[in-house]
Amino acid sequence: MQEIIAADIGGTHARFTLARVGNGCVHQLDTPFTVAVADHETLQDAWTAFARHIGKPLPHRASIALACPARGEVLIMANNPWSLVRAELPGQLDIDPPLLLNDFEAVAHAVAGLDTDHLPPLCGPDRPLPMVGTILVIGPGTGLGTAAIVRQENGPTLICGAEGGHIGFAPCDTFEDRLLERLRAVHGRVSAERVISGPGIIPICAQISDDMGETPRSLSDKQIWTMALEGHDRIAVHGMERFCQALGSFAGDMALAHGATGLVVAGGLGKRLTSILPTSDFGARFVAKGRFESMMRRIPVRMIDHPEPGLFGAASALAVKLSQEN
Repeated sequence: MQEIIAADIGGTHARFTLARVGNGCVHQLDTPFTVAVADHETLQDAWTAFARHIGKPLPHRASIALACPARGEVLIMANNPWSLVRAELPGQLDIDPPLLLNDFEAVAHAVAGLDTDHLPPLCGPDRPLPMVGTILVIGPGTGLGTAAIVRQENGPTLICGAEGGHIGFAPCDTFEDRLLERLRAVHGRVSAERVISGPGIIPICAQISDDMGETPRSLSDKQIWTMALEGHDRIAVHGMERFCQALGSFAGDMALAHGATGLVVAGGLGKRLTSILPTSDFGARFVAKGRFESMMRRIPVRMIDHPEPGLFGAASALAVKLSQEN
């Protein structure tokens, strides 16, 4: 058994924990230590705060999940003022060269390492995710993350990060046609995450208001989501229904594009919508792929139910790497 550091660095919060790993698995994840990014000028400052909180020397092996592509020498965070120089991290943090990975790639590692109890069914056949084939992980939150788990019959499991949320938004009905026109007038090219993300609820509800002959309200996405989940506002609730439909269409398109044999919905919004998605039109939109509808109905679709999938996934990724080194 070996103790390691796992970190999950997002746009708003940075989370740290100690984990015990062995034989390619995570055996224990300590209670996370969370700080606001805005309260610390650099990752090094936040790391020092974590060290003070632990009150003992930290392990030298670390895995860090980042809300940005984890490629290149200089890593620029999305929605976060921190920037990281890969070669400088060991000296700054007093660790061995860390494992760096995209935050949603870390979530895919979590899915690959969790049992069925942490992956409740959303739609499709109620069976475990297949042990061979491609499993997609899709997560709406501040943006729209995607990753793939490729399970081989006679080979290692591969985790592939991607930027699927930035493909073009594909409308499926006249409402979404109008929504696309609204967004195109502002952004030019419209990516899927302009609609299928936390902030995407704002233009969705603005279009609903226009269609109803009402003036769109000046509300934040957090305010709208709160009203939608509480069921207190008809436009917000309708917007949430439209969001679930768009997410289902996107998930089905991605499953087709990758030849997926399973799919998992994760992300901050996926977690908040745990009780909503199974009874929404997500499932109907997921399978509505014309001649391939019968094939789509055979794909098990699940959600992730874990309090810290980013930290667990970061620790799991390093656990696998360490087992391969030994």
